[in-house]
Amino acid sequence: MSEPTAIESILNENRVFPPPPEFSANAGVKSFEEYEKLYAEAAADPEAFWARQAERLHWFKKWDTVLEWNEPFAKWFVGGKINVSYNCLDRHLDTWRRNKAAIIWEGEPGEIKTITYLQLHQEVSRFANVLKKMGVKKGDRVALYMPLIPALAVAMLACTRIGATHTVIFGGFSADAIRDRVDDGQCTMVITADGGYRRGSEIKLKDVVDEALREAPSVENVIVFQRTGSKVKMSPGRDHWWHELTKTVDTECPAEELDSEHPLYILYTSGTTGKPKGILHTTGGYLTQAAYTTNLVFDLKDNDIYWCTADIGWVTGHSYVVYGPLAEGTTVFMYEGAPNHPEPDRFWDIIERHKINILYTAPTAIRAFIKWGEQHPLKHDLSSLRLLGTVGEPINPEAWMWYHAVIGKRKCPIVDT
Repeated sequence: MSEPTAIESILNENRVFPPPPEFSANAGVKSFEEYEKLYAEAAADPEAFWARQAERLHWFKKWDTVLEWNEPFAKWFVGGKINVSYNCLDRHLDTWRRNKAAIIWEGEPGEIKTITYLQLHQEVSRFANVLKKMGVKKGDRVALYMPLIPALAVAMLACTRIGATHTVIFGGFSADAIRDRVDDGQCTMVITADGGYRRGSEIKLKDVVDEALREAPSVENVIVFQRTGSKVKMSPGRDHWWHELTKTVDTECPAEELDSEHPLYILYTSGTTGKPKGILHTTGGYLTQAAYTTNLVFDLKDNDIYWCTADIGWVTGHSYVVYGPLAEGTTVFMYEGAPNHPEPDRFWDIIERHKINILYTAPTAIRAFIKWGEQHPLKHDLSSLRLLGTVGEPINPEAWMWYHAVIGKRKCPIVDT
């Protein structure tokens, strides 16, 4: 019998690309040695390290115990009182960020909307009052099935403001997938839209929700955001238009002081192994990690326009489109549609027009860009970019080199989460 041979991995890579000296000089972590020091601190005393990061947030009441660890269950910042919506919005209003863009959004058909932190605070507070008026209470579960529009972030933050636990369902999932998640979470409300746009076509979201709710007895109310203006069936007593409800409430809604371990959201697996499994994320520990890692990994600066291309239906979208960046007072860019509509250069056109500084996308997308051809990015000015990121599966060396050379012009460090 012949000797077994080692399996060669094409992901083994020994090339090193240091960031430009001027980038390192202005970075939050200026060297690998500085990073190793941070890592050693966290490893030596995790509780002290994470308590220090938690102090970057606003707490209504400081915690009594940093960590209760009864394997496999961890409770962070026990006894502390906090609110995610307050940390993402209210605490910025007494600073210059009050009039800073919180979200810059572009719809697939081309509409552009900019929402400041003050405006986002007002929209979230108003919608939180809508939820309360509809009978949603602290601890109730609310399902969100929406396109990638600012109203989705508003709905999430409104839930967190009053202590309702949300579950965001990816807008490409089927009626069966919605029903499974709504039933498992015993959701009392679904928030959706008439539709959204993808590759030039309307995705009729309300129709999918109607089909799903034929067998979802826990749902009492459906709120529908008018995105496309197409005609939808409204079930009397159950279905309500977002724009009509928000006319009847004001913009004052104090943020609830919630326990650090209060359930923030449930996110379900995609269900490839039978029924989808819900993962529950609680409040204080999650926000501490999301805010700190957003700042650390993406080296955020006050004037950055930051674009994470993930759908909010995935955990990356929760942490790095909504909660982490807004807690850090960042300007978040959101785009509704497909990267190749109407042409394969849509992403590069967006970066040039909006002067995006940080682009965070997936290796799958990068490989699609390679396939479509480098002529598309090369006809756009991408000089505003200063940092690139990837997320999802490990990135292969060929895709990394293309991203580095063609998109980053060999000057943008690449962070891989």
